[in-house]
Amino acid sequence: MALSRVSIFTGNANPELAQEIAKMLGTPLGQARVSRFSDGETFCEIKENVRGLDTYVVQPTSSPVNDNLMELLIMCDALRRASAAGITAVIPYYGYARQDRKVAPRTPITSKLVADLLVAAGVTRVLCVDLHAGQIQGFFNIPFDHLYALPVFLDDYLKQRFSAETVFVSPDAGGVERARAYSKRLGATLAIIDKRRDRPNESEVMHLIGDVKGRDCIIIDDMIDTAGTLCNAARAAMDYGARRVVACATHGVLSGPAVQRIEESPLEEVVVTNSFPLSEEARACKKIRVLSIARLLGEAIRRIHNSDSVSSLFV
Repeated sequence: MALSRVSIFTGNANPELAQEIAKMLGTPLGQARVSRFSDGETFCEIKENVRGLDTYVVQPTSSPVNDNLMELLIMCDALRRASAAGITAVIPYYGYARQDRKVAPRTPITSKLVADLLVAAGVTRVLCVDLHAGQIQGFFNIPFDHLYALPVFLDDYLKQRFSAETVFVSPDAGGVERARAYSKRLGATLAIIDKRRDRPNESEVMHLIGDVKGRDCIIIDDMIDTAGTLCNAARAAMDYGARRVVACATHGVLSGPAVQRIEESPLEEVVVTNSFPLSEEARACKKIRVLSIARLLGEAIRRIHNSDSVSSLFV
């Protein structure tokens, strides 16, 4: 059943995902023109009446992050000035999330800066998937719905291929809670990689805590950037006797040498979602599988609009 008094818009970051969500909701995609002036400035024009409507802007702040972030902000500003009743920023991938605290003197907290920019642009609600750090929700003084891709991975991939004999592996100490949530759902066991990082985007695996010998291992993470951590974790699991290793990560950023590293690693398969549009190189890689989160986001939008529980999606 189509939603009434709702309009869904998108920029240039991931229009295919927005089309899937609109189709799932039975709502045509809103008409908007997002273009650039010759000097690179972003321009947006809403091509239909949105006065009094609940509007949803589907726009991951993926690469090129600055361009896509500005598109999101300018579209939200245009909707606010067009008298939309509500503006929900649907951000499958929240860029600048890794700088969520000061780790050295005289450094920024960019995830808070992005939060302030979104509110200043007129956003009244935010919907995200698998934040790099959950505390980013606290940077907002507006309603924030934090979704998890766990149901998508479990229902569309893991339950058909793996049993309770599987071991879920966290590639670092910070991801233990995420890996534990998966292991509890599948009734599996848990292992942890003790990782030491010397420089940004480089990691060295030191120890694996847990028993993986002769078992299938699933490495769980929120994102794969340069894939250094992931591939080192896969090698460590194989060194400790794992039978095979696959990986599941919500956001397939896959920058720099990531695809080549995955190709050369012992990973059997890497499963990501379409929260982050893949490069041509990544799409051509036979080891990389993509699952859609359109159904998850569409159901969340439906529940938000109907004032139903969103958290019950995960219970």
